[in-house]
Amino acid sequence: MTVALHDLLPAGLRRSWAVDGTCPDLDLYSLFRARQIADLHHTAVIDAKGKLCYTALDRKVRCLAAGLRDLGIRPGDVVGVQLPNGRNAVIADLALAALGAVVLPFPVGRGGAEARCLLRRSEAVAVIASVEHRGNRHAADLLALAAELPALRHVIAAGRVGTEPEGTIQLATLLRSDPADFVPVRPDPDSAARILVSSGSEAEPKMIAYSHNALAGGRGNFLASLMPDGTPPRCLFLVPLASAFGSSGTAVTLARHGGTLVVLDHFTPEAALAAVREHRPTHIFGVPTMIRMMLDRLESEAAEAEAEAAEPETDGAAETAEAEAGASAPGPDARALPTPTAVILGGAALDETTAEQASRVFGCPVVNLYGSADGVNCHTGLGSPAPESDADGAGVAAGRPDPRVADIRINHTETHERLPDGEVGEIVARGPMTPMCYVASPDLDARYRTPDGWVRTGDLGLIDKDGVLHVVGRLKDVVIRGGANISPAEVERELSSHAQVRDIVCVGVPDELMGERLAACVVPRGAQSPTLGSLGAHLTLRGLEPRKHPERLLVVAELPLTPAGKPDRAALRERLVRAGAVA
Repeated sequence: MTVALHDLLPAGLRRSWAVDGTCPDLDLYSLFRARQIADLHHTAVIDAKGKLCYTALDRKVRCLAAGLRDLGIRPGDVVGVQLPNGRNAVIADLALAALGAVVLPFPVGRGGAEARCLLRRSEAVAVIASVEHRGNRHAADLLALAAELPALRHVIAAGRVGTEPEGTIQLATLLRSDPADFVPVRPDPDSAARILVSSGSEAEPKMIAYSHNALAGGRGNFLASLMPDGTPPRCLFLVPLASAFGSSGTAVTLARHGGTLVVLDHFTPEAALAAVREHRPTHIFGVPTMIRMMLDRLESEAAEAEAEAAEPETDGAAETAEAEAGASAPGPDARALPTPTAVILGGAALDETTAEQASRVFGCPVVNLYGSADGVNCHTGLGSPAPESDADGAGVAAGRPDPRVADIRINHTETHERLPDGEVGEIVARGPMTPMCYVASPDLDARYRTPDGWVRTGDLGLIDKDGVLHVVGRLKDVVIRGGANISPAEVERELSSHAQVRDIVCVGVPDELMGERLAACVVPRGAQSPTLGSLGAHLTLRGLEPRKHPERLLVVAELPLTPAGKPDRAALRERLVRAGAVA
């Protein structure tokens, strides 16, 4: 049985975007195949194994598709994929598209309970997972769950031949299937191609179904707006390709735009900077925390270089160093970074300080992306200034909505009627990127989709007189202290400009007297850490009343990240509760 997926957007509206060319009206594999034919030897993927051109990638895709077909994978079947960033993840994406199947990617590091939930509710018939990655043995874990998943027929293990758990199928074997008689399926471009996973405020992770057109069209138009000369992009993804943010990888960078994917199987600031220097990406996709870690690493490099230069040398050593310098001539720009077209940051709030510093260091615009797996996208453009946090409480500027991606309105939070410009309400979105529906969750469809297809984001915002969207906070993301609501996003926004704050996340912690109290989790800037008193004084200067000031403080060297690359608020909250914090 295949899980039922339906489109909540009016069919006539969806087709209008195909008719007027807003969406390409082709399935993802057909788009990719056209790109391969147009430039046979263009580099498609750069990963830890090296480079893979479009023709070599297509060969592997067709082999895997033939092997999966022989296992009984059919159009409309859901197949889970839990692989690190790399060519295998891309091959799986495209092979499933060529079969007309639906890919359900979820990042490595996600636990068995969540995997069980996703595979059970989606009625996945197979799952492709790593034998081992950074201590995780996902293939074995998923095989152990198979008895609880009646729809699951195959666990496919990616790893060295001979290391796969007994009872699984080697991915390597499927990649050697004979594709001679394989004929790609040509699914309806408005049918489901991918299920995005969002671990938000619900008890179980949300799954959102996207069509071929929504991915290549709506999400593809987002990247197109950041390609000023139309040259195929070279995109470095610091985030997992299996995340919602990473869905702009295979479908958009390759199939829609014929570009190159540069990927790391695990993010570290050192590896990210090495990839920037070696592969010279045109676009860098990450979350603000990742870029802050890269900026910190660059500062450390500069300090190390300065200290090394200051060390006294003997005359002989100086002559040797001078001769070596003359031979290699690295000069003062040895650590310089190539200039991308844009650094694109999303997944968490972007503060002015980070945006301005990143723009200065990378020498390019920093694009502030407001978006979610649920179906909203708005971003600043290449000519936009750094996102500004408005002192009057108007939130962070997220750019002008692009109707070729998603039209955006502001609705009253209770009556759901459209509000005039300047008034704060719930952000709703509808456009070519709008997903079909929530998977196996009619309650979520009823809660977050309107009868005419608009997506209710649960975010608060306003549109100013110039048509710019400002994101203010969350309807649900509040800390309730003694009956009074506090928006963590508002406090984070104001504290991000504190001189001793490098990174900041605010969470609520349980309290017997007040119900909840606000805690600030801070990565300090420099050797001296802020105190609760200095944070409160800063917030007072920024106009926030004392009830909104943090009452708990946790200082950390770096923020923990979820497998999707976002700050892990649950882990921080657990740490505060378990260990206590400065009051």
